[in-house]
Amino acid sequence: MKPSVTVFVPCYNEENTIYGLLDSLSKQTYPLNKLEVLIIDGHSTDNTLNQIDQFKNHHSELPIRVINNPHRQIPHALNIGCNSASGEILLRMDAHSIPSENYVELCVEGLILKKGDNIGGKWKIVPSKSSGVAKAIAIAAAHPLGSGGASYRSGNDAKHVDTVPFGCFFRITYRKVGPFDESLLANEDYEWNYRLIESGGKIWFDPNIVCNYLARADLPSLAKQYRNYGYWKRQMLSKYPSSLRLRQALPVLLVLMLSLALLLLAIGVITSSTFLTWAGVMMILSHPFLIIISFIKERTGITLLNFSLVVASLMTIHISWGYGFLWRSLKFLVKKNS
Repeated sequence: MKPSVTVFVPCYNEENTIYGLLDSLSKQTYPLNKLEVLIIDGHSTDNTLNQIDQFKNHHSELPIRVINNPHRQIPHALNIGCNSASGEILLRMDAHSIPSENYVELCVEGLILKKGDNIGGKWKIVPSKSSGVAKAIAIAAAHPLGSGGASYRSGNDAKHVDTVPFGCFFRITYRKVGPFDESLLANEDYEWNYRLIESGGKIWFDPNIVCNYLARADLPSLAKQYRNYGYWKRQMLSKYPSSLRLRQALPVLLVLMLSLALLLLAIGVITSSTFLTWAGVMMILSHPFLIIISFIKERTGITLLNFSLVVASLMTIHISWGYGFLWRSLKFLVKKNS
């Protein structure tokens, strides 16, 4: 007898992607009579709810419930979903994702075989639009320079890891670890996984479990996304300082270096110091130069324009993450000294 599974999805204004997600869930190899889908909606103002209703009208074989999220934030939605689920197993999914047809089956299999207490797989990052910028962002976000070498973005070996996206776990594990931290508006899954490991649990990454993830479509949206990641990572560090990884510290050091470079450049211009001016310029140019050197071998088949957009996307990821982290650090200092 296969265990029942609840797929819970935080959702807000996802009219362009929610139908595709539900369609992929309806095609799962796992028995649909053992599946339940919960959409935790944060008062969507677009056509999301109509899209869900249309899907339900044509796919009665897949049980779907829409639950209101009055807080309109992701960690609240996750806790609402876990507490409202009827399944023995809970599986998180996002509204802008398309899981492979065997996604649920492989996740459940990993739990049954006791490979880990939280099972997850690989993000295959794909463009959300056909524009050159969107394609470049997808390439950048999937590359180790954009992911920091996180297994779920670029790993190919099954192993125990520190986190996975869209994890799958038993309901009893959720109760043991506790709810998602609602004070974190990003990194809430990483923080929950950290507590899972601290409690003696293990997280299993299986590259055969694949989910297409729709990347941001433009640079401003990408900057906002990674600024939030950095900001809320700093918030998490106030509780778990040891959770910082080298890949997360590097963007912070980069922004500090660029800030120093701008200072040197300004002083050089004001004082007519050629040395300080060029020192500032060279430090600023070192960032895109290092990206180009690291990425140049993989430029095959990419036009010069698209390659430039990939470099710009990687720069946006690094600087935005570091800026968000430092901005939250500054706010901590101001609050501490006030």
